[in-house]
Amino acid sequence: MVPKTSQGHYMREPNHEDFYHIAMEAYGRLPTPFRKLADDITIRVEDFAEPEVLADLDIPDAFNLLGLYHGVDVTRKSLWDLNVQNDMIFLYRKPILNMARHSSDTLEHIIEHVLIHEIGHHFGLSDDDMHALEDEADGEEMD
Repeated sequence: MVPKTSQGHYMREPNHEDFYHIAMEAYGRLPTPFRKLADDITIRVEDFAEPEVLADLDIPDAFNLLGLYHGVDVTRKSLWDLNVQNDMIFLYRKPILNMARHSSDTLEHIIEHVLIHEIGHHFGLSDDDMHALEDEADGEEMD
């Protein structure tokens, strides 16, 4: 794991493995009921979104996409659907690290925010619902 300074910043940029570990710790701090409902989602770490994804979303700068939910949200799923592939959340490491460098928020907090937002898409939640979940996650942070 990457060592931190006394201010809580990482001494070096977390590599893929470190970042995944940090992301899983952030996932573990999400509200328990929310986390249990999202247990079937696979979390993947990539440096950036694929060019095709950025083009499909009409995002010209790869640094503007922090994460992406890939799958069918539960409001549109059917028992008859053939789920060949698990739903996935992609966390884009380089854009998230870039945001953390330019933010007063910690890397962990930014990852929690991205996870809540992307898991929220899995449940078809509104932005207001996701903000309420983020507030709850902030209140349950572990020391």
